[in-house]
Amino acid sequence: MKPYSVLMTVWAKDKPEHLALSLRSMIDQTIPSDDLVLVQDGPLTPELEQVIHQFQSDHPTLHAIALPENVGLGAALNTGLAQCRHDLVARMDADDIALPVRCALQLAAFEEDPSLDIVGGYADEFAGDNLESHSLKTVPLDQTAIYRYGRRRNPFIHPTVMYKKSTILAQGGYSSLRRGQDMDLFSRLLHAGCKGRNLPEPLIRFRSGEDLYQRRKSWKASQNYIATIYRSWRRGYARLPDLLIAATSRLTMMILPIPVLKLLYRKLLRKRGN
Repeated sequence: MKPYSVLMTVWAKDKPEHLALSLRSMIDQTIPSDDLVLVQDGPLTPELEQVIHQFQSDHPTLHAIALPENVGLGAALNTGLAQCRHDLVARMDADDIALPVRCALQLAAFEEDPSLDIVGGYADEFAGDNLESHSLKTVPLDQTAIYRYGRRRNPFIHPTVMYKKSTILAQGGYSSLRRGQDMDLFSRLLHAGCKGRNLPEPLIRFRSGEDLYQRRKSWKASQNYIATIYRSWRRGYARLPDLLIAATSRLTMMILPIPVLKLLYRKLLRKRGN
């Protein structure tokens, strides 16, 4: 199978214990990478610095890139992507945990169909320090379903994806948006005819506590989401009904109490965990 790089970012508000678990999960893949790129998005806490230093001492495949100031996720990912040595790149977040066979499954998918540009999958969701899954986050699987779904919602779970660096760069990389960079990128990829697939099984354990619902209720997050669908509509990918439905649903989400929002997510948009 082809070699691959791992692309991660970390910033000052990430927790050192979460970063350690995330790094360990990528290093312990059944098919490990020889190129783990970690972008430090601005100055970090001493505790985060210590975690990175320890992993670098034990694993020379970890390459840390320190940015002098916080530039946001999109710009940080572009910096790291430019430094990735391989065309296949596995994205990962600093607070999630990859399952051991995650990258092996994705590499097999690319080997089975070399025309693929991006491969993602499901995510087991958990909260706090309890790693037991409370629900399964799913996404559409084949190209047709992914294309249709992507007009209104994010068709890939960002920290699960493995993609071709050459494809991402050909589409201009990540935007400078502070939020929604992933959905903006994926809509551009799909509109350009790039080929995607999601695997019908969890690839990561995805941290989704109370703060996740609070962030999604914020006006800033809702504004960015609607703006992303609007840009997709302007370029001809999303349709007007998609824009109207996305805007209505997001504004409705803002006024719902968190307990109701959580119930809707778990009952309607998630499968229950084992």
